[in-house]
Amino acid sequence: MSKVKTADTPLMQQHNAIKAKYPDAILLFRVGDFYETFGQDAVITSKVLGITLTKRNNGAATLSELAGFPYHALDTYLHKLVKAGYRVAICDQLRSQNSKGKDYWRRRKNAGD
Repeated sequence: MSKVKTADTPLMQQHNAIKAKYPDAILLFRVGDFYETFGQDAVITSKVLGITLTKRNNGAATLSELAGFPYHALDTYLHKLVKAGYRVAICDQLRSQNSKGKDYWRRRKNAGD
């Protein structure tokens, strides 16, 4: 019998903490080569941009909406979201090194009005 996960993954914990700081903005959350949106942001983003809306459990027991696009299309899609009247916050991944010289990823956030 498998256990049901109820806790968010570390990625979703990070997303939710940043989203809480910008609740009135669509959060474009960089994951690898894509900007992802989750929940209601994904629903809005998929409608405005005409991209596919999917659902995943993201480590939780329930499904969550997900929509994303390649990072190199940011200028095109960001313009469409802003033109449609939405405020957008962008969370990028940045590569850094720890004190032992090992690479790790951290995130930087920008919110535009």
